Amino acid sequence: MAAPQDNTIRVAVLDDYAATAPAYFTPLLEKHPNLAVDYLPDTISTYYNDDGSTNMNLAPQVHRLKQYQIISTMRERTKFPVELLSQLPRLKLLLTTGMRNASIDMEQCDRQGIVVCGTNARGGAAAAAKGTRKGGDMTNEQTWTLILGLMRGLPADDQRVKTNANGGWQDGLATGLAGKTLGILGLGRLGLHCAVTGLFGFGMDVLCWSKNLTQERADELGMERGLEKGTLRVAKDKESFFREADVVSVHYVLSERSRNIVGQEELSWMKKTGFLVNTSRGPLVDESALVAALREGRIKGVGLDVFDIEPLPPGSPWRSQEWGRRVVVSPHMGYVEEGTMNKWYEQTAENVERWLTGQEVINVMRPK
Repeated sequence: MAAPQDNTIRVAVLDDYAATAPAYFTPLLEKHPNLAVDYLPDTISTYYNDDGSTNMNLAPQVHRLKQYQIISTMRERTKFPVELLSQLPRLKLLLTTGMRNASIDMEQCDRQGIVVCGTNARGGAAAAAKGTRKGGDMTNEQTWTLILGLMRGLPADDQRVKTNANGGWQDGLATGLAGKTLGILGLGRLGLHCAVTGLFGFGMDVLCWSKNLTQERADELGMERGLEKGTLRVAKDKESFFREADVVSVHYVLSERSRNIVGQEELSWMKKTGFLVNTSRGPLVDESALVAALREGRIKGVGLDVFDIEPLPPGSPWRSQEWGRRVVVSPHMGYVEEGTMNKWYEQTAENVERWLTGQEVINVMRPK
């Protein structure tokens, strides 16, 4: 194979779903002979040891990425802190899925003149939800997959039936949803989807709370979905919310103020029969406090799609078989849907084309 010329523009497509990208990048290679694209689906966890302690040995990432002028990454997979970015002097265009990525130091990108672009195209369930078909959302589907899997004990039952050669069958009781109180922690777009599903799909009562949420605002949101005033009930305070909810579903935006918004105290307020589900962001929940609450029997079960460290380190307590029916986990699948992934990479490839031809790129992200 001939050595690349000095004018080669190198692109790295990183992380889990890089295999989706070739369909959109291959046409670029045909149009631009000086373009080279490498697909690197494995996320290198150079920032944490297996036990979760910090490890800032960035040498593997620097060696891997220093040759690229353009990098495409999945939202909040490979991290781009100042310590890494400052060692990537050739990087000019950093592409990410979504329009928010807490793993990128936007200020450092601005200082280095690195253009950061996201994607806003949504497909599949989200596209179908436009117009009159309100309520569809892939993250909402994942939320309810976890809730139902947890309440019905489905993953444990599936494993028992499939792996027990002696005829494994029923073991444990399911928990019904009808008449239970669904606690929505954060009544934004996703929280509202979850609330409506609980109301109409499973006959649950809905209780909401966030720091600045008022009953008036909850009523406004509810009426947009055809609900009567008071259907989305706002708890009088945070403690009342956690004490009353049978299932708490987390839908908060992660920030320094909301980090560990569910901590030891909040978990102590929950019912011993209560369940907690998080499809938002891992650091919203104090992981060590959650593990302790489960082990001590202070709550009944947990469903998680997001974690403090992703991918999960090999030694993570969530990889343990000790939990049985009490824990259901998934590897951050709330956004993973075929139509959406294809739309994201279509826009990513379009921005590469724009950058190569001197056109203005779209969906530019800037420091706040």
